[in-house]
Amino acid sequence: MSTQPFTHLDGDGHARMVDVTAKQPTVRAATATGFVRCSDTAVAALRDGSVPKGDVLAVARIAGIQGAKRTAELLPLAHIIGVHGAVIDLEVVDDGVEIRATVRTADRTGVEMEAFTAVSVAALSIVDMLKGVDRFVQIERVRLEAKTGGRSGEWSRGDA
Repeated sequence: MSTQPFTHLDGDGHARMVDVTAKQPTVRAATATGFVRCSDTAVAALRDGSVPKGDVLAVARIAGIQGAKRTAELLPLAHIIGVHGAVIDLEVVDDGVEIRATVRTADRTGVEMEAFTAVSVAALSIVDMLKGVDRFVQIERVRLEAKTGGRSGEWSRGDA
């Protein structure tokens, strides 16, 4: 066993939520991206607004925001934090939909998981709305792009 303690395990090896009570709130942000690959037929339907279930991008944008705000309900050890800003950008491109979520807070812990969840839930919403048009629709490349704030400071995928 490692000599360095695991932050999410207690002395007996049981899962626990890290206590962040003593930390001071700071402004933090995180950006994640993802991609929903779909057929030419689905892309055409997205572009001309003919998807039978309705406005896919509007629903996905709201789903992503809702996902960011409900992250702590989905991830057992995630802290309940105030999501003070969530922007979900969606772009239909030739082979699918690019998703970018930026989540902001002024709290004691970061919003990386909220950004990941925002992208993932937006992507799931797109799949749900397109599955009748394209049975091969798939989610790809969900990843963290950047984060700011907190003890570890700034990080960007481009810097790695």
